[in-house]
Amino acid sequence: MPRLEWIREFRILSEQMSERRIVVVGGGAAGFFAAITCAEAAPDARVVLLEKGPHFLSKVRISGGGRCNVTHSAFEPRDLSEHYPRGAQALLGPFSVFQARDTITWFESRGLKLKTEPDGRIFPVTDSSQTVIDCLLRTATQAGVELLLNRGVSGVVRKAPGTFDLALAAGGELNCDRLMLATGGCRAAAAGQLAVSLGHTLEPPVPSLFTFHIATPWLRSLAGISLETAEASVAGLRLRERGPLLVTHQGVSGPVILRLSAWGARPLHGLSYQFPLRINWLPQMDAAALTGRLDSLRASQPARLVVNTSLAPLPSRLWESLVLASGTPRETRWAGLSRAAQHQLVLQLSRTEFQVTGKTLNQDEFVTCGGVRLSEVNLKTMESRLCPGLYFGGELLDIDGLTGGFNFQAAWTTGWLAGRAMASAFGCDSHDAVAARR
Repeated sequence: MPRLEWIREFRILSEQMSERRIVVVGGGAAGFFAAITCAEAAPDARVVLLEKGPHFLSKVRISGGGRCNVTHSAFEPRDLSEHYPRGAQALLGPFSVFQARDTITWFESRGLKLKTEPDGRIFPVTDSSQTVIDCLLRTATQAGVELLLNRGVSGVVRKAPGTFDLALAAGGELNCDRLMLATGGCRAAAAGQLAVSLGHTLEPPVPSLFTFHIATPWLRSLAGISLETAEASVAGLRLRERGPLLVTHQGVSGPVILRLSAWGARPLHGLSYQFPLRINWLPQMDAAALTGRLDSLRASQPARLVVNTSLAPLPSRLWESLVLASGTPRETRWAGLSRAAQHQLVLQLSRTEFQVTGKTLNQDEFVTCGGVRLSEVNLKTMESRLCPGLYFGGELLDIDGLTGGFNFQAAWTTGWLAGRAMASAFGCDSHDAVAARR
């Protein structure tokens, strides 16, 4: 759209807006949930949602491999909050008001059926993120939210208390009585500059949820191999996680690595992503149990080659590589495996050590640790303690969760609370209004 037409459009929009003027900046999960909640609870208000890009809900679209992991079946606030490396304590209150069970009710009452998988992750029954997007777009439109794409905000000035003037990146201005910032994670500090310009402090942004680069040739040759359960740890940092592991062309990935990277986001950043990683390939067995299993193989199959006798549940290729990495020659048979060599094999199985040389962001999640300091926000309403009339939601806050639907749940919760609070600011009892719809 030509610059002059954009300016004219927003002048008209500003002139037409009623006394109750609310602008939500950011067309992601938190922004949509806030705009919908506010518009449903305060039907007389004019709610405008601005998205700087050409598409709404772009992260929803690609999350979960295109399936969208909507939330997780952790239904107790404390249990749910324990999945957040940053923000766990702060989220206890918000989750006592709106948690995963409420999210399920919200979506299903609006026609989106969900299913729970064995690991607790919750997806739409369609296995398509597009159905989640369609539900949010349809509900926002029905609630009367004005949805505007390609409308970036380059600056904001607070006028009278609770009144804001927004400078639009393409030209023109827009004013409002309530403003919500839901612009996503601060992968670069510049992403949080609107909040900073209104007096807020950003906790330094660093990546969370990333995979590890490991140059060891024999490991990279196993790319594609996965284990249902492995244990990964970083000595000296008290970081230890257990779960599915995937060997990649660059190193290791999978839920166990992503969780480890989330809990260790700041200390691993401090190490410039250069650190020793230990992997226990069979964490369900201690050293004594492993020794017993190897003794059993020695007794039952003495003539077989050690490299050809995989120890379940290890894939045969991984077993072969671990045997060779332990120093056992390829031609060794079980009858000829010395006690010293067996001890080295037990060590290799239980604590293989690799040197991590870098990271790759998990593109389906691309979560950032850091954001608006939580002490500067009223977590009951998501309103700024420093700038009345300003609200926050989603990853712009210094909140980030593990993979598994937890980051979306934080977005739904903070967006719902902000939307309710913005409606209440205009004298609407949004809690009763929304509860009546649920």
